[in-house]
Amino acid sequence: MENNYPRLHNAMWPGVVGKGSGDGEPIIGLDTLLMLTRDARGPNGEKFDGVDLWLADPHISIDSDTDAVKRVADHIAGYGLAVGSFVAPIWGGAGGGSAMGDAEERKRFVTQVRKAAAIGQQMRELGIRPTGGIRIDSSTGVEAWDKDPKGNTKKIAETFREAARAAQDHGEFLVAEGEICWGGMQSWRENVNLLEEVDMPGVVGYQADMAHSMLFTLGYNAEKDRLLPENYDWKDRSLLDAAYRKVADALRPWTYDFHVAQNDGSVFGSGDHEKTGRHCQVTDPNGKLDIVKHAGYWLRDDHGNLTRRMRHICWDGCMFPNAVMEDQKTWDAILGAMVKVRQAHGWVE
Repeated sequence: MENNYPRLHNAMWPGVVGKGSGDGEPIIGLDTLLMLTRDARGPNGEKFDGVDLWLADPHISIDSDTDAVKRVADHIAGYGLAVGSFVAPIWGGAGGGSAMGDAEERKRFVTQVRKAAAIGQQMRELGIRPTGGIRIDSSTGVEAWDKDPKGNTKKIAETFREAARAAQDHGEFLVAEGEICWGGMQSWRENVNLLEEVDMPGVVGYQADMAHSMLFTLGYNAEKDRLLPENYDWKDRSLLDAAYRKVADALRPWTYDFHVAQNDGSVFGSGDHEKTGRHCQVTDPNGKLDIVKHAGYWLRDDHGNLTRRMRHICWDGCMFPNAVMEDQKTWDAILGAMVKVRQAHGWVE
């Protein structure tokens, strides 16, 4: 039998992140992304099982009442899709605040998580959301964090713990997505330090994006934690494999959510988004990852056994040009890659 787990989801936030600001391209509406997801087909007619959501305007307001949440759930169900993980709008410009900021900023951060958790609970009770957590980050830059690394990590951890208690009240868990742009989360080692400081296993974990996690090996914003040599020759795959496995081994015990992605090894920012890892198309010849092999570093333990921890996995393709995102062939290719990941590292239920 073909593996049917983990379920295959598509992310909705690439239609918003880096879009609609300054010289950025227009935001892509939720319905357009749902339609492209619904209509994608893998090599043998496979379909996406669901979507992971951006809980912010113009997609879905974090302040949605129960009637609005019900309408959204019914609308997504009309596309034949389930719902998985959420992105909570915890940043200052979206109504939140820095996790290491003053008392008011940290309160706003927690409030946004509490609202997201309430929506998550309702969608689970409606039956449309069988899996998924709530994605957060430190909502602060590396430069600000670096003024007091130990003290600021402690503050971030305190905020995460308070947010986690709010999430627990609704039966939810949090996943912190480490990226080179987030203070206290800009390296594989700092992510481990932060999660150990939070010390709420099973409630606060890591969201592993294949592309962002690969950037840790190059030491962007954290030279002391670099694993690949300067002027690394990408033709030497053994060095990349060893470095990437070290990152995965360190963070896998904390990983509760997983993004399949590809990366060309460069950094990029657009709109209001700080420079971070450059996602590239699954077919990009400059992609540095072996998607199927390197996905296994996260989905299998250090003995090669399936962890089966992630009930669904999601594709993340932030900052693709709109012309790419609105081309159905893009999503057919992505789905094809995700099917291969599930064939190699999935299971049957």
